Amino acid sequence: MVTEKEIWGYLEEVFDPEIPVLTVVDLGVVREVIVKDDTCKVVITPTYSGCPAMKRMEDDIKEKLEEKGVKGAEVELVLSPAWTTDWLTENGREKLKEYGIAPPEDEGDKSVLFAKPFVVPCPQCNSKNTKLISQFGSTSCKAHYQCQDCLEPFDYFKCLR
Repeated sequence: MVTEKEIWGYLEEVFDPEIPVLTVVDLGVVREVIVKDDTCKVVITPTYSGCPAMKRMEDDIKEKLEEKGVKGAEVELVLSPAWTTDWLTENGREKLKEYGIAPPEDEGDKSVLFAKPFVVPCPQCNSKNTKLISQFGSTSCKAHYQCQDCLEPFDYFKCLR
């Protein structure tokens, strides 16, 4: 009989297909693991309701659990409550930065509404002298910035609350 703790450990081996340094646990999309009798259910929430990576994550979770001997695991997708960047783990935030993606800032991304510049530190040199290039990066959950000191472009994982 597999335990909930073991399932969480197995999920630490399932990576986000769009940001391969993050696991589904780091990302915070795994909301709950339910082990009852000889059944297992993993509840996940997408970062965006239309996130194209969710089907891949669902399949990867099932494949990993099958590989670990957990037969017939169910993955349930729930949309409420909506995912928030608060669900990213501290470990996940560090991994994003090490990978070259600025983790979400606690203030949120409302500078467009208030006409004051939003400061996103460069993940390469930590400079706060950065500039928004595009509100939309390589995926809908990221914006594209450039550091004005080291001149490196970088993605910023948008804050959602």
